[in-house]
Amino acid sequence: MPLRNAAASLLFLLILIFSPTLSSAQEASPPAAKSASSIDDLIRILENDEARNALLTRLKSEVSTDQAKAPPTEDQTIARQIAEHTRAAAEQIMEGGAAIWSGVAAVATVFSGSGEVDYGLLQTLALNVVLVGASLFASFFVLRMLSYVLQRSLDRRAAGRPWPLRIILTAISTIADIVTVALAWSAGYLIALQVIGAGGGRMDINQTLLLNAFLMVEMLKVAIRFVLQPRFPALRLLSISDTTAAYWYFWLARAISLVGYTFMFAAPVIATNVSDTAAQAIRVLVMLTALVIAIIVILQNRDRVRRVLSSRASHGRGDFISRSGAFLAGIWHVLAIAYLVAAFVVWLVNPTTALPFMISATLKSVAAVIVGGLVIAFIGRFANAGLRLPDDLRLRLPALEGRLKAFVPRVMQVIRTVVTVGVVIAVAQAWGLIDFLGWLSSEAGQRISGSAIAALIILLLGFVAYLAVSSWVEYRLNPEFGSIPTSREKTLLSLFRNAFTIALVVLVSMLALAQIGVNIAPLLAGAGVLGLAIGFGAQKLVQDIITGVFIQLENVMNEGDVVALGSVSGVVEKLTIRSVSIRSLDGTLHLIPFSSVDTVSNLVKDFGYHVAEIRVAYREKIAEVKEAMQEAFDLLMQTEWGDQIIDKLDMHGVTSLGESAVVVRARIKTVAGGHWGTGRAYNELVKQVFDRRGIEIPYPHVTLYKGDEKAGRSPPLQLEGGSQPT
Repeated sequence: MPLRNAAASLLFLLILIFSPTLSSAQEASPPAAKSASSIDDLIRILENDEARNALLTRLKSEVSTDQAKAPPTEDQTIARQIAEHTRAAAEQIMEGGAAIWSGVAAVATVFSGSGEVDYGLLQTLALNVVLVGASLFASFFVLRMLSYVLQRSLDRRAAGRPWPLRIILTAISTIADIVTVALAWSAGYLIALQVIGAGGGRMDINQTLLLNAFLMVEMLKVAIRFVLQPRFPALRLLSISDTTAAYWYFWLARAISLVGYTFMFAAPVIATNVSDTAAQAIRVLVMLTALVIAIIVILQNRDRVRRVLSSRASHGRGDFISRSGAFLAGIWHVLAIAYLVAAFVVWLVNPTTALPFMISATLKSVAAVIVGGLVIAFIGRFANAGLRLPDDLRLRLPALEGRLKAFVPRVMQVIRTVVTVGVVIAVAQAWGLIDFLGWLSSEAGQRISGSAIAALIILLLGFVAYLAVSSWVEYRLNPEFGSIPTSREKTLLSLFRNAFTIALVVLVSMLALAQIGVNIAPLLAGAGVLGLAIGFGAQKLVQDIITGVFIQLENVMNEGDVVALGSVSGVVEKLTIRSVSIRSLDGTLHLIPFSSVDTVSNLVKDFGYHVAEIRVAYREKIAEVKEAMQEAFDLLMQTEWGDQIIDKLDMHGVTSLGESAVVVRARIKTVAGGHWGTGRAYNELVKQVFDRRGIEIPYPHVTLYKGDEKAGRSPPLQLEGGSQPT
């Protein structure tokens, strides 16, 4: 029987669900009669086979009909899901609106005197709250006047002082502000307990709500005063004007007071003494007022923020931040208003879950943007401030400052990009768009992030190694410190720096690629094959390199030497393992590959000779000419060129008998590269001594001889247009 009654009851419930006729008929009966008659009817139906089969057929048809009418629960489209969420939100908004109207009606009922409210109790509560509030704000006013004197003194002390002292004075002023609020709050509690509570040590919950709301609101105002300092500009840490600070403090303080006192004091009191619906109506009205205030502030600052956002782009910058700022400059106010309206709607629809998430995500996003902006501002200030090394280091390493100035801006740009990407990731993480932290804690995330960090460290160490080696080479080549480098040292150090730079770039690139997961074995094999192919295909290049290696090993020329390579001569400006750059006397720079060099003539290797070949007339005595040349050499030794001469005059004597002159040669040995200047000075002195001694340096001339007649006389020379010689 129990099993039968249970089956009958279950079947009866099914009938009530799927059979509107039967359920409507049963609703017309009293509950007790309904239950008894339903069980009897159900028993009769189950005992009758035809009635039972008819009931089962009807139930099956009803289930089929309901399933056909029911919307599909699987594979819903995005449009349908959005429509369902929109419908739910609209229904909740309508329910909230109905609740608000109910709350307004409840408040109106209370104030009209038609509601069932204990007005005597309300008057007592209002009187106690007014007394506590009056004493609270009166004590706070007095304490604020006393702290104002201290803060004004701190403001005068902070004027013109360095920023560390200003930070300390600002902190002291803020501590005094916090103490003022805490003392006023304590005074309010004391008055509420001892005076209004008639010394019984008991106070009403509404007074506690007022005191706690005061503490929370005023502490938030203290935080705003710490940042803005509207009355004390010397204590202000932000570089904003007095008008801007006063403007923002005015709006922020009033918005905090309005929302804070409403949610922490007025709404709980109304909910306790009137109704929850009335309290919710007050909250909605206050939030709507705060929304209107926020929209007004946004519209008032639309142009100012637009100029700030587009300032980087207006100065010609084309980076990601500048382009983003220029894009947001025209629509930022629309986005801000849309966000505030969305936050208000979310608060109306689901204040317990959606609004806290939205507020938390917003605070995290703002914090990420502020931190990222501060980092980017610091980096920009550091980059714009310039990099200046100490004078002693600049003298030792003249090229280091320029090298760092060329490298630091690129590094700063990379850091700015990384910070911007980090801010975007933080904002997306805050709003739940991505789970970057979860990915970072996973095995793949740790592997990828570790590889990226290792690659960056390798690149940084590679740059440090390059900077160290380049600075060391530069120091060794600096003639003002340590030993003066020789030409050989200059050449070898320059070649070492170039070779080290190439090897370092290849090594660092390979290690960095290996850290990020690239298999470098095929690259190395490919580089070997490519090098072999280049060796076969570029024989001229191989010849250049091999010839250059032997030239360097034989030390036949170095940077700064004066050489002659074929038809080109000049000063060696740059020497690599493949070619040499020569600056000729007229300033032309010649790049000569070593494969085209057959002979290298170094004109300044070890020492030099000035070869003086002096032409004199046949009538001059050679001994007198040699004596005059020796006198010119003695005079040369008494000039500044004497330091360049490293040996006595090497007199060779008569070397040739020319058509019009006798050539007398002497040689002067000088230091390497000193023979050109010494020779010019010696030629000048020879000219002076010859002029003083009357020694002729003849012009080229020809002696004409016509022969003799048989009589022994020379035939006359016929001159056209002139007289005949006798």
